[in-house]
Amino acid sequence: MSRFRPRWIALALLPLPAAIAAVAAFGGPPRSADDRFGHERHGRLFPECTTCHLGMTETGASVWPDPQACANCHDGTVEERIEWAPRSEPRASNLRFEHLAHAREALERNPADSALGRQCTVCHTALGAPRMAVQHAVVGNCLECHQLGPSHLVVPDTACARCHRPLAEAVTLSRSDVAAFPLPPSHEREGFALGGHGPLAKVELPGGRFTVAASCATCHARNFCITCHVNAPEVQAIQALSPDERSLALSAELPKPGSHGNPAFISRHGREATREPTPCATCHTQESCTTCHIGVLPRVVTGLASRQPGRAPGAATRRAPPATHSTGFMDGEHAGEANSRPGACETCHVRPQCLDCHRPTSARGREYHPEGFLTRHPASAYGREANCSDCHNPGQFCQSCHQQAGMTAMGRLGAGGFHDTRRAFLVGHGQAARQNLESCASCHAERDCTACHSAFGAGFRFNPHGPGFDPERLRRKNPSLCSACHGTAVPGRP
Repeated sequence: MSRFRPRWIALALLPLPAAIAAVAAFGGPPRSADDRFGHERHGRLFPECTTCHLGMTETGASVWPDPQACANCHDGTVEERIEWAPRSEPRASNLRFEHLAHAREALERNPADSALGRQCTVCHTALGAPRMAVQHAVVGNCLECHQLGPSHLVVPDTACARCHRPLAEAVTLSRSDVAAFPLPPSHEREGFALGGHGPLAKVELPGGRFTVAASCATCHARNFCITCHVNAPEVQAIQALSPDERSLALSAELPKPGSHGNPAFISRHGREATREPTPCATCHTQESCTTCHIGVLPRVVTGLASRQPGRAPGAATRRAPPATHSTGFMDGEHAGEANSRPGACETCHVRPQCLDCHRPTSARGREYHPEGFLTRHPASAYGREANCSDCHNPGQFCQSCHQQAGMTAMGRLGAGGFHDTRRAFLVGHGQAARQNLESCASCHAERDCTACHSAFGAGFRFNPHGPGFDPERLRRKNPSLCSACHGTAVPGRP
C-alpha cells in the first residue's frame, strides 16, 4: 500500500472537475455489517477487483459481476445457491466522479500513476486495513491526495464543485437524502444566519453582477432561501440558484436580530428604518409593519414588498402597547400625550378608535362632554375650548341639530334664526368672524360674505378689514385666508 503513496499524492496537481473518489453523497457511509456480499471472504478468489468490476477500467464493460459467474460456485452443490441481479437504477448521489475519467486524466497528467486505475484499495480501504476490507470511498484518502485538508466539511468553498453537483442537478437524491446532509462547522458560527452567510454566498462577476457560490448550490436551492428572504427576487445570488422543493427538507429558522431585543427598540425602530431601510427589507413585508401601522403609512413601509409568491412571508410581528401605556394611561393620562404629540398616536390609532369612547352610545353611560354641556356648547365652541370638528361634521351634525331646534337663518343673512339670541348681531359680527372664522363657516358659505364684502362686482362693498388692518402681517401669517375673497389676484402678492 505504501509504495503507491508517492504516485497518487501527485494527483493533487490535477485540475479535475471530478476528482475525489467518493461514491455516495458527501462520501457515503461505510458498508453495513449485513451487506449481502462479503468482500473479505472472497479475497483469495479474486486477486484483482476488476475481475468482477471490469467496467471501472474498461469502456463498455459492466461495473457489476456477471450473475452467471457467481452461479458457477453458488450452484447449490459447491456453495449455497443465491439469487442476485445487479442494480439497474443509478445510485443516489450528487457526485461528479467517474472511475474511467479519473483514471484517464490521472494517466494524462502523470504516466507514472498508470497503476492507480487498478489499485482500488487506494480509495476504498482505510490506511492499514486489509486489502478486501472494502468501503465506499474513504474520503480522508481523497482529501489527502488532493491536498484539501483533513476534514471533508471544512474544505475551501471553491472546492465543492470539483466533486459535487448542484442540488438541482442531483436528481437521484430523495428528500430524505437531502435532510441527512451534515451541517458544516461554518454554519454553526455566531452570526452566520443573520449576516455571515451573505458575503460567502455571493460571487462577483464582471460588470458588477453576482452569482451564487458553488458551495451553497451543492446543498441549497432557491426555495430554501425564500423561506427567510423577502427580498429574494432582488438578490442576484439567490436568483442564480435553481428552484428545487427538496431543499426545504433542510430546516431553517428566521432569527431575531439582537437589536430587536432592546426595550427601546419599538420607540426608535422608525428612525433606524428610515435611515437605513435595506436590512429591514430582507425580513419584513408591508404586512409585517401594518400589524401595528395603520392609517397613513410611513414612506419606509410603503417601500417594502408586499407578501406574494417568490418571497418569504416576512417576519410575523405582534401588536403590543408601548411602555408609556401604563394602567392609568387610558383613564386620563393619554389626553395630554394625544394633544402634545398627535402624530405619535396616529401611528397605531385611527379616529374611529377614539370615537368608541369619545362619542359613546347612551347604553354606555360614559360621555366625553360633561353633564349639561349642550346648554353651553355655543360659548365653548366660540371660545375654542376644543376643536369640535375633530369629532363632529359641522355641515351635517351641527346644522341638523340646529334645524330641529328651529335655529336656522331664514335667508342669506336673515333677520332671524341662529343669531336671534344676540340682538343686532349683524352689526358686530365682524369681531366674531375675526375671532373664530371657522364657527361662521359651519353654516355660511363664502357667497354669504361677498354679498356685502366684495371689492368687485355688486354688493355694498363694505371693507371686510377692520381699523388698523395690517395686510402684510396677515399675508405672512395665513396667506390662504386672502384667497377666500381675492382668489389668485391678492393685492401685493408677486
